[in-house]
Amino acid sequence: MNFATLPLGPQPPNEIYGIVEIPQGSSNKYEYRPELGVFVLDRVLYSPLFYPCEYGWIPETLSEDGDPLDVLILATHPTFPGCVLVARPVGALRMRDEKGVDHKVIAVSARDPRFDGMIALADLPPHRLTEVEHFFRVYKELEHKETEILGWLGREETGEVIMACHARALATRPARMRRRA
Repeated sequence: MNFATLPLGPQPPNEIYGIVEIPQGSSNKYEYRPELGVFVLDRVLYSPLFYPCEYGWIPETLSEDGDPLDVLILATHPTFPGCVLVARPVGALRMRDEKGVDHKVIAVSARDPRFDGMIALADLPPHRLTEVEHFFRVYKELEHKETEILGWLGREETGEVIMACHARALATRPARMRRRA
């Protein structure tokens, strides 16, 4: 699989693509290895936890930590590593880990009628946000790594983060690979 040519999304930042690395409900931490073109099992979570949403990355983005921008996508059912979802960002969890500030974009599946009309964090069940926050607060504890929750960003701020990460990715991409605007 080659995700290098996948664009940011159909209507960024309001509709983006999300590439699933880890299906919701999994304790396996898969990572995509572009040099191999496959997903590999990086590790199993050290804690008896599972990912609360589809977890992956947004193509054509580069976060400050040097990785693509993370995305959690609420979907009715788990998908699979490598599945590309059209997603509607509603906000982001801002946190800090061993690499520094890390944004986790929270989005809903744009192709699932159960999420029609959900466009902001306030549209999501509050307990779902609590679960996401709890997961990222404790998921690395048994690895003796610290995380800190810094708060939530709204839809507008999240759109700005997405577009800044997109600009960073385009600026660092070799000239031969840049898309024409």
